[in-house]
Amino acid sequence: MSVLELRNITKSFGANKVLTDVNMKFEEGEIHSIIGENGAGKSTLMKIIGGIYRADSGEVILDGKDVVMHSPIEAYEHGIGIVHQELSIVGNMTVAQNVFVNCEPVYKAGFINWKKMNSEAKAALAEVGADIDPEEIAGNLSVGMQQIVEIAKVIAKKVRILILDEPTSALSDKEVDRLFQILDDLRRKGVSIIFISHKLNEIIRISDKVSVLRDGIRTGTLLRDEMNEPTIIKMMVGRDLGRLYPPRASSRDGEIVLECKGLSLRNKFSNIDFFLKKGEILGVFGLVGAGRTEVALSVFGADNLDSGKVLLNGKSVSFKNPSDAVSHGVCYLSEDRKVAGLFVNMEVRENVVSACLKTVCNKADFLNQGAIGKITQDYINELDVHPSNCSRFRIRNLSGGNQQKILFAKWLAAKPTVLIVDEPTRGVDVGAKSMIHSILRNLAESGMAIMMISSELPEILGVSDRVMVMSEGRKTADFEAEGLTEETVMNAVFNTDGGLR
Repeated sequence: MSVLELRNITKSFGANKVLTDVNMKFEEGEIHSIIGENGAGKSTLMKIIGGIYRADSGEVILDGKDVVMHSPIEAYEHGIGIVHQELSIVGNMTVAQNVFVNCEPVYKAGFINWKKMNSEAKAALAEVGADIDPEEIAGNLSVGMQQIVEIAKVIAKKVRILILDEPTSALSDKEVDRLFQILDDLRRKGVSIIFISHKLNEIIRISDKVSVLRDGIRTGTLLRDEMNEPTIIKMMVGRDLGRLYPPRASSRDGEIVLECKGLSLRNKFSNIDFFLKKGEILGVFGLVGAGRTEVALSVFGADNLDSGKVLLNGKSVSFKNPSDAVSHGVCYLSEDRKVAGLFVNMEVRENVVSACLKTVCNKADFLNQGAIGKITQDYINELDVHPSNCSRFRIRNLSGGNQQKILFAKWLAAKPTVLIVDEPTRGVDVGAKSMIHSILRNLAESGMAIMMISSELPEILGVSDRVMVMSEGRKTADFEAEGLTEETVMNAVFNTDGGLR
């Protein structure tokens, strides 16, 4: 008997039908993955299982009995826990407080037992292979480390059905390996794991089964020996994607647009040199903590450099703040769209024009609502955002992948000459990922200079024209991408003596 079964689950939000008669079975002690394009209904389905949403029709069968869960607390009482794609870390609380939020261990008198909470949090973190001080303020951690804390938070509740929604999107390869070891251990202990990811290699590596959703409909379920990338992709998108990455730059003769010399910021990075040419994509690779994002933020004016020089079109610049950088044509697409990229409680149209408000004002400096609507709809159509009538939707009501597309639209609307993209395909499905890669290449071909930071080495090798490698705050290598191998890049990652190759 299945531990969990979904029968004819249907869900709509207004006129937007997200799920249609979805049927799935989840067995005890297996990893059952769910994959689909952005907007396919994956997260909605998980939220129904987790008590966040109620299905319009259909049944959730748990241990052979029809159950209705009205809240995540009820789901936890049934042994169901979700690690969401979007982080829910409270930045001004400690790691231990985040792990045990709303379920803190207390003395008989009702006061929090801090010693026990810190000890149990440390044990939960150790279970996911994380050496994090439970008394550290969570907001001080990197995005990757915060993701580890989110996973520890759910595992600490001893759930028997664990739902992971894009859990590896901010993790290094080493952290992913450790997470998969933990999932294997939990599987052997009889825990049922529902794993959502856009990374096909992860799906094939870890899954016992994979179910595919397309436009809210289950197109099929594959067993381990039936899984391969072409089959899964065709089930997801209904077509073959052909070439996975776009061709490299047709010309490499563009002038240098951005040049950085000797950039240093204490305890972050030291003596970083690089340049960026018009019409090319510079890939920046390194493990979590390498300093890639910190360098980008400093160039963008979000952090003040201790030393070094930034040249834009041959002239020295020192951006006072990000707004100053944007006014000079330098834009930065953040890796954390929820915190530093989008206004999640505002409408899609308000987000799209938020970095270019002056261009949508009339002569009296009032916003031109017609211009805003046209720009927004043009980008919705160009980036294939779902649903296509979401201009007035609040960002928080879109799927994670569609939020990422709107983040792209925001910065494209600002018409940058230099675009820095930090994990541009994080939480994005294979179809949208291919489209974003093509957009980046088309932008470069049109003359834009692009710096792409990514933790996905195949993406770095497939999209970049040149590759800069960083490790522990230092630049360790600079390569031409043509013919470059993963082994060569990883050797450079661990070459921390500061010498260029």
